[in-house]
Amino acid sequence: MKRFLYGIDFGTTNSALAIFDEDSKEIHSTIIIPSLIYFYHQLDAGKDKNYVVGEEAIEAYLKDGMKGRFIKSIKQILSRSSFTETRIHNKRYNASDLVAIILKELKAKADELIGQDCKRAIIGRPVFFNDDNVQKDTLAQNRLDKAAALAGFDEVRFQFEPIGAAFAYEKTLSKKEKVLVADLGGGTTDFTCLVLDPEKVGSKDRKNDIMATGGIYIGGDSFDSAFMWEKGTPYFGKHTTYEATRGKVLTVPKSLFVNICSWEQMNFFNGQRIKKDIEDYYYYSGNDPQFKNLITLIENNLGYSVFQAIEKTKIELSNTVTSKFSYHQMDIKIDEEISLAGYEQIIKRDVDRIAAYLNEFMLQNNIEAKDIDSLFLTGGTSMVGSIQQLFKEKFPHLKLNSGDNFKSVAKGLAYSGYLFG
Repeated sequence: MKRFLYGIDFGTTNSALAIFDEDSKEIHSTIIIPSLIYFYHQLDAGKDKNYVVGEEAIEAYLKDGMKGRFIKSIKQILSRSSFTETRIHNKRYNASDLVAIILKELKAKADELIGQDCKRAIIGRPVFFNDDNVQKDTLAQNRLDKAAALAGFDEVRFQFEPIGAAFAYEKTLSKKEKVLVADLGGGTTDFTCLVLDPEKVGSKDRKNDIMATGGIYIGGDSFDSAFMWEKGTPYFGKHTTYEATRGKVLTVPKSLFVNICSWEQMNFFNGQRIKKDIEDYYYYSGNDPQFKNLITLIENNLGYSVFQAIEKTKIELSNTVTSKFSYHQMDIKIDEEISLAGYEQIIKRDVDRIAAYLNEFMLQNNIEAKDIDSLFLTGGTSMVGSIQQLFKEKFPHLKLNSGDNFKSVAKGLAYSGYLFG
C-alpha cells in the first residue's frame, strides 16, 4: 500500500490540501475550497448533516434565501479567548468544532482520491496568530490541534506557513539563494528569511537554513474592513442621528458599525440585546432609511454578499484605475465609483503598518535588502497594487517572484515531512 502525507493550509479565505506521495516524493494532487460553512435555515431530518462547506455553502446560502447561518473567516476566531461557543439549531459549536468541519471536508475529498484513510498531516500556521501574544498564540494552536484530531488525524505536525511557501519555491530554483518569503493572506502577513538550495529538497534537517521568521496580524480582511468602514457603513446609517431625550440629538454609537466591518464579529452579531438596541435607535431616529439598511443586513444575513461586492471592487482595482462598488439586495442600493487612488488611501494605514513591520523585522534580524537574492510573494493579498509597490520600493534590485497564490503553501507543507523525524 502506498504511503501518503497531507499538507494542509487552513486559510482565512481559502483552505488547501496537498497530497504527498511518500514513495515517489511527488505531489499527487492538490484540493482547494473556500473556508466557508453554511448552516441551513431549517433542519432536514433526511440530511446526514445540517451544513455544507466551500462552494456548496455559497450555493446553499443563496438558494436558502440567505436565511441560515453563513460563517466565514473562521481562522480569525482561533486566537479569540472571548469566543467560547456559538449556538446553531440549539447545538453548541466551539472554535475547534467549526475548524474541524473545514478540515473534515478536505480530508474526505483527499481520502477519496487516494482510496485510503490518511491519518498524517502537516498543518500550516501563521508565525503569529495574534501579533506576538504568546497566550493567544498558544490558545489558537491548541484549538487547531484539537480540530485536526476531531477531523480524524492521529499524527499532526505544525509548520509556519511562509516556510511551507518557501519549500514550494525551492523546487523551482537551480541554485542556492537567500530568499525572503512574504505570505500575505486574508488574516495575517508573515515573513521568513531562509537559505534555499535545490540540492537540499527533502532533507531531514532544515533548522539551520531558517534565519528569521515573523508576522503581523494584518491581511486582506483588514483591507476589506477598512473599505467597509469608509465606503460601506455610511449606507447602513453610520451618520444617523436620533433623539435621545426631548431636544437632545445624538449620533448612533459607532460601535455598531465596527461590528459589521469584521467577519469574525459579524458572524456572531445576532444577540437579542443588540437587536433590541438597534430597533430602538431606528425608532428614535424617525425610521431613518439608511439605518433601516443595517436592520435588513443583520436580519437577512447579508454580510457575505456585501463583502463579495467589496472583494470584487478590490480585485478590479488590481488591474484598473477605477471600479464601481455596487450592491443591490432587498432595499439596499449602493453604487459608488471608487478610484485606485481612493482605495489606496483607504488601505494606506494597514499597508504602512506592514511596511513598518517589515523594516523592524529586517533590522532586528540584521538582514539588509542588498543581501537578499530572491523575493517570493504568495497569498491572495500579494496581488494588491500597494503591496506590490511596497516590495518594489524596498527591493528595487529584485524581481517579485510568485507561485500559485492559493496552493503554494499547502504544497510546501507537504514537502515538510522531515518534521516527523
